[in-house]
Amino acid sequence: MVDPVIMEISAADLDELATGINMVWALTVTFLIFFMHAGFAMLESGQVRSKNVANQLTKNMLTWAIGIAVFFVVGLGISNNIGSLLVGGGTGELTMFGADPSEGLMNVLFSAVFAMTAATIVSGAVAGRAKLRAYLAYTFVLAAFIYPVAAGLVWYAPHAADGVAPLLAGLGFEDFAGGMVVHGLGGVAGLTAAWVLGSRMDKYNEDGSVNIIPGHSMTFAVLGTLILCFGWFGFNVGTAATPINPEPGVFELGAFEVVGRVAIVTALGMGVGGIGAAAAALYMTGKVDTLYVANGMLAGLVGVTGPTNLITPMGAIAIGFLAGAQLPLVFKFVEQTLKIDDVCAVFPVHGSAGMLGLIVYPLWSVEGTAIGGGLIAGGILSIEAGAFGPQIIGVAVLTIWTVVTTAAVWGALKAMGQARVTPEHERDGLDVSEHGVDTYPEFGGPDVATDGGVPVEHHEIRTDGGEVGERASSELRSDGGEDIEKPIKMVTAIVRPDRLGAIKQQLAEVGAPSLTVTNVSGRGSQPAKKGQWRGEEYTVDLHQKVKIETVVADVPAGDVVEAIREGANTGEPGDGKIFVMDVEEAVQVRTGKTGPDAV
Repeated sequence: MVDPVIMEISAADLDELATGINMVWALTVTFLIFFMHAGFAMLESGQVRSKNVANQLTKNMLTWAIGIAVFFVVGLGISNNIGSLLVGGGTGELTMFGADPSEGLMNVLFSAVFAMTAATIVSGAVAGRAKLRAYLAYTFVLAAFIYPVAAGLVWYAPHAADGVAPLLAGLGFEDFAGGMVVHGLGGVAGLTAAWVLGSRMDKYNEDGSVNIIPGHSMTFAVLGTLILCFGWFGFNVGTAATPINPEPGVFELGAFEVVGRVAIVTALGMGVGGIGAAAAALYMTGKVDTLYVANGMLAGLVGVTGPTNLITPMGAIAIGFLAGAQLPLVFKFVEQTLKIDDVCAVFPVHGSAGMLGLIVYPLWSVEGTAIGGGLIAGGILSIEAGAFGPQIIGVAVLTIWTVVTTAAVWGALKAMGQARVTPEHERDGLDVSEHGVDTYPEFGGPDVATDGGVPVEHHEIRTDGGEVGERASSELRSDGGEDIEKPIKMVTAIVRPDRLGAIKQQLAEVGAPSLTVTNVSGRGSQPAKKGQWRGEEYTVDLHQKVKIETVVADVPAGDVVEAIREGANTGEPGDGKIFVMDVEEAVQVRTGKTGPDAV
């Protein structure tokens, strides 16, 4: 029998072990929060037009690239010193270069991912018309000053006298994981920037009525939502847990008493937020809108994020439902009454939802009379009015601060003519004008002339495929033969995408396997459809089709036409049309053959 080895571990070693475990936990949740930027990129790019996708993705990447550097050099230092100055404490350096090389720098990174979340929210509100340089300039100011001051009012006062809390926290204001400091600030900033910048072109008619401008990908929007939901556990649960007690000389489990409740509160707020938005959308429009459900899940999360450690699971259900249900109402108010074009609904998702959760949370507080009592929690049936005062004051102060500073920055940019792209660039799309790229190049532009020239705006088209004032130089003979002078024919068909496979098979059977297929959209005799975007209907009069082109010489054009017609026919309006045109010449690139031999 082998005697067990007994190891003696010094107190210093235990302290280092505790620090290491806590750092691994903190870095894990930091990386989880950082991954939320992928969610924001997908969510926002899905809600903008296809011509602005690359711009939205670029803004999300540069938000982090610029913001992390600015927050490291200046932002957190300002947060610490603002928090100290306002409560009479001492001040320190205005940069983070003096932080210790391990735990201190890790805390800087943990703080930075919170700050960058607030910054990236703004990009969704000003999508489609803000200059990239203007948005990045605002991101610089937000990371260096606007967010740090807000955070310093609530969270940071490390140089203050012992026992002295930051200014708003000292008044009793509670914001555990950033319901107002992060999300509320981002939502209010986005709304303010959108107001100063003005709406997108064609968003509002002269009579004030709203034109619905759908985003290009519901898939992206929902994927982004689910990524954000995943990362949100880092926000809330990560803030709630400390694995090992950080007190020197004491090696024991840290703060886990609220972790389980925080986790279920986060999950319930997320789920019930989606239910609340779905219910409100169903009441308002008679349909369960997919995007409202996605946005409602996020609004529910925002609603419970501020008081996530202070409310019961029943409180999460109530606040999550209210935060989700207010979303369609607030969005409609912002869009139709205030006439502010908040493209990605950042204010109802992040702004009003964050305010609501922090103001009403005492109704479901777990801390009893310590914070005024909960109306529902623990059977307490009375509530002190003083429980709501600090929350209302805190929300009001942070809102005013954000509105004033954001309006000042965007107002200055607007006055210098640097806030908004030109109408021509907005019409063309910010992908091309700001970045010189086309996110979906295979689909081509809407106004591209096939000869490389400028499209003719007023061009009358004859039903036989010719132009007005001229006669077609050859005709398709009834016996399927070809015109002697110009025996090469191009057969073009505009048909339903789902019939492509059947058409290919039919063409192969008649000996015409060569073809070119292009994704197109257009309108003809097929009636317009009704689409829905955030519960509002709009007309879809350009239908998705495929254009099939095949050039034949030896194969009778009549056989090709009949093959396409058989493959494309469903018997319903919108099956498409087939056109037959003469081809003046054909040249095979590899061999140089011309005429029918080239075909």
